[in-house]
Amino acid sequence: MKTFIILVTLVFSASSIFSQSLVGTWQLTKQSNCMSDQLPTDEEEEVLLQDMASMSNRDIPLTIEFKSNNSGTENLHTINSKKQSKYKSFLFKFDGDNLYILDKKSQTISAAYTIDRLSSDSLIYSNASRPCETKVFVRLK
Repeated sequence: MKTFIILVTLVFSASSIFSQSLVGTWQLTKQSNCMSDQLPTDEEEEVLLQDMASMSNRDIPLTIEFKSNNSGTENLHTINSKKQSKYKSFLFKFDGDNLYILDKKSQTISAAYTIDRLSSDSLIYSNASRPCETKVFVRLK
């Protein structure tokens, strides 16, 4: 009986070691939207779209921090500024496959995301209602 209890304890501790955690600070590196998939792809238009995308992503140092108490913060830093230009706190629920952003007062779901990939150094999720909208994050240490 003791060996069975020890074996069960080892299995649960090993599974918690190998499971990936959402807790930590993540920085946005790439995002896509649904409109980019629907536009025609001519070479000149492709160059123009890439140029426009690079202009819109100048403020990209967007970081999201997920804390162990199911709260989080989203920060957008501007270049050459010590202050954050946008700061937003939120509550979240994570079940392994889905990420739910909750309203702070009523704690109802305000946004739902599907986790496409979660590893020790990368996080990719897509909007549950529009799977073509994806965001790619890397973990900051």
